[in-house]
Formats: sequence, C-alpha cells, structure tokens
Amino acid sequence: MPVTLNTSEPDFEARFIDMLSAKREDSADVNDAVAGIIAQVRKRGDAALCELTSRFDRLDLTPGTLRFSAREIAAHVAKVSTEDRAALTLAAERIRAYHERQMPEDASWTDAQGATLGWRWSPVSAAGLYVPGGQAAYPSSVLMNAIPARVAGVERLVICVPTPNGHVNPLVLLAAQLSGVDEIYRIGGAQAVAAMAYGTDTIAPVDKITGPGNAYVAAAKRQVFGRVGIDMIAGPSEVLVIAEGDQNPDWLALDLLAQAEHDADAQSILITTDPVLGHAVAGAVDRILPTLPRAQIAGASWRDYGTIIIVRDLDEAAALSNRIAPEHLELCVDDPEALAAKCVHAGAIFLGGFTPEAVGDYVSGPNHVLPTARSARFSSGLSVLDFLKRTTLARLTPGALNAVGHAAMRLAAAEGLQAHGESIRARLELLNERAGE
Repeated sequence: MPVTLNTSEPDFEARFIDMLSAKREDSADVNDAVAGIIAQVRKRGDAALCELTSRFDRLDLTPGTLRFSAREIAAHVAKVSTEDRAALTLAAERIRAYHERQMPEDASWTDAQGATLGWRWSPVSAAGLYVPGGQAAYPSSVLMNAIPARVAGVERLVICVPTPNGHVNPLVLLAAQLSGVDEIYRIGGAQAVAAMAYGTDTIAPVDKITGPGNAYVAAAKRQVFGRVGIDMIAGPSEVLVIAEGDQNPDWLALDLLAQAEHDADAQSILITTDPVLGHAVAGAVDRILPTLPRAQIAGASWRDYGTIIIVRDLDEAAALSNRIAPEHLELCVDDPEALAAKCVHAGAIFLGGFTPEAVGDYVSGPNHVLPTARSARFSSGLSVLDFLKRTTLARLTPGALNAVGHAAMRLAAAEGLQAHGESIRARLELLNERAGE
C-alpha cells in the first residue's frame, strides 16, 4: 500500500520530510568497482572492453566486432515493422522540430565606449550517447539524446548500447539511423563510459557523454567528468500528479503506474484536494496493477515509494510540488496554466488531463532526459544547449581601452596582480604618447 499523507494532520511535516529524504537508489557502493573498471580500460583498451563485455554481458567480442557494421545495422533495421518504423519516424520528426527552436543566436554590439562585445555558439566536436540495454532497450532514448546533438551541429555521434547475450533491439539501431549517428558499439556499463571518455584503439574519445544508465553508469559518468562533459547524474525516475476531484481515477492510476513500471526504485506521487479521489485512485491502481506485464516491478515501486497526499487547496499543492521538484509534473486540473505558473521547480510539466506524461516519453517533442532526485531545483532537462559551447568575444578600440583601462588597473592593483595592471598601462602609455605628438 502507498503512504497516505494529509497536510491537516499534525505529523505531516515530519512524514513529508521522511518521504523527501528516502533513499531510492541501490545502497551498494559501486565507486571502487567503477574506478577499477575505468583503470582497466585506460590501461588495456580494447582488450579490457572485450573481457568485461564477456563477463558482464555474456558476449564474446574482438576489437573488430565491438562496432556494428553497416551491413549488420541494415539487416537488423530491415526487421522493423512498417508500423513501428512510422511511429519512430513521427517521434524523430517531432523531437527534431522542437529542438530546432532551441538553437540560440550569436550576438554582437558596440557599447557607448566603443568596445565591440558579443558571443558565438559552437558545437562540441564529438558526443557519446549511452543507451540502456539491460532490463529493456529504449529507442526513444536514442532519439532524445542524438537528435539534439545533431541539431546543435555535433560532427561525430557515438552510441554505446549493451547487447546482453548478443540480443539486439532493431528499433534502437533504426533510431540511431534516423538520428544521424555515426558509430554504434555493442558495449555497456562503466566500461563503455570509460571508452568514450579516454578512447581505445578502436573507439576514439568524445568531448561529452549523455544518456541514462544504472548505478555503475552513473558512477562512471561522475568519475570521468572533467575529462569530458556530462549531462547529469540521473537517479530513479519519478512523477508527481496534481489532480482535482473531477478527474478520471483510472487515468490517474495509469499515469502513476506508467512511472512505476520503469523501475522498482521509481516513485509515483499523487497530490489531490479531494480525499475521495485519492481513495478512488488507490483502488484503481490495485485493480489495474495485476494486469500489467511488469506488475512485479510496478508493484514494488508503488508499495515502497508510492505516495498520496491530501491538501487543502491547489496553492498548497503547488508549494509541496516546489519542495519535491519532480522530474515529471502532471497538472490534471481545470486551469493547468494558472497552476503551472506557481510550480517553478519541475523538469517537465504536462498540462491538462489529455497530456499524460507517457506521451512526453515518446512523441510530444520536448526532451525526456530530465533532472531527478529534486535536482530540478537547479538544473534543466537535456537540450540543444547541452551540446553547444558559448565563446565570448571582445574588441576594444584605443578609445575604448582609454575609457575603461584605468578602472581595470585599479582593480588589478587591489587584487595584487601587478602584471595585469602593467599589461594595460603599457598600452595606455602608448596612447598618451601618440596623443602628445
């Protein structure tokens, strides 16, 4: 049974804090194991990749078979049904169209002192995209990671996707093809992250690594950060649904279960102003849950982390939502836009009863790689900007340097950095000499 909280009860605050602080990730410390894997890949390269893939994925590879060949990709992609191909193509088109609107513009202007200032945007040269392939393989993750990178102008896109026991998901390869991916490697885990970060004889290193994964992948991304950029350290997924009393309880139950079936550590939360609706949703979950193919996973998630919170009004719901800072926020209320304006901490917001979070995982357009574990308080979901770098530009005329240089010299002196000041003084002295001629 899920936890039920009520803001009117005296122990609500303590129980709410307990819910916020509950650890939903595997408590096993994997950092040492991951550090050892990274060290092996750095030292032994392809040989380590082959050995680790044999051990963890039960797949024997050679350096020559780490990468999918063009012929293999074509053969697997040919297995995709016409209907699945059409659905994936539609998703790719919508995701691309959305992310194309995110492209920022370069800027340049001349200020009152005559200094020309601005910035320009340029893509990273190579990006590595990790795609989970353990419990399930997700072609949607390929689209959500690769398309923004390609829209940003990244020249080289690399995908690593584990293929345990040699099992290949043709939809993943088709998604890579639709996204314009250059290289696909059948390796996973911390060893794949290490290969993309440091390179081997077969796999050239990249500049940035994105994509979700298990605790080992997350730890590896954390450890290689600095050598390469990363998108985020993602934890278990979560959804918060805020609903009023006239909503369909079966729909809400399905939305909660859609999140729960991801992982036993996922969390589904319902906040409602109506206790009767909360009870009806709990009953609908109990009725629908046994019918799901992933009932065991979803059931564990709902049992251990499912929560129903009864609030006095929607203002109180918004305040709690901002404290939770959910990855996904569904607003199943009469005026979702008004409520959304009050919800300032969320990875993605889904407005209205006909906008289930599940559609956002696939075809609505915005990215589904989102901040988890309350990190939406300070971070955003994956976007084109994650694959771009901003370089500032400045050009001072002699007059502009004369106008601002003396202030810079004063600040350099205040910080005890003599050479800083002298580099400016030398130029100003030349200007003064010229002025006196």
